[in-house]
Amino acid sequence: MNKEINSKKAVILIVEDEVESQKFFELILRKKFEMDFCDSLRTMNTLLKEKIYDAVIMDISLKDGNNGFDLIKEIRRSSTRTEIPIICLSAHMYDEDKLRAKQAGADVYLTKPVKGQLLVSTLEELLVADTKKGK
Repeated sequence: MNKEINSKKAVILIVEDEVESQKFFELILRKKFEMDFCDSLRTMNTLLKEKIYDAVIMDISLKDGNNGFDLIKEIRRSSTRTEIPIICLSAHMYDEDKLRAKQAGADVYLTKPVKGQLLVSTLEELLVADTKKGK
């Protein structure tokens, strides 16, 4: 992991194109995590090249014509950390979407609206598991 959870803030990349959702993440996560936001494949790839992230939160419905499933596949294919924990977060509750997220490479699928504590605890669990893998 990039930074220790207990001593320093882990760094999370949040791929989300809705401003209100970005504000929610900022409010809920800022005490425990550092965050960068992006809203497209292009900006995601730029950020992933510039910085090492401890985890990714991925919306699956994006306005730029891409979807989160494709972006997850892109991370898994091209990132230097192909095992980076990814939380797929969507308003879609269909089993088909959950299956597509898992097939794309997401570690966890959560639905919106998500409770802040659930999101924080899920991130913490994934980051601890990632640390135990020796990443």
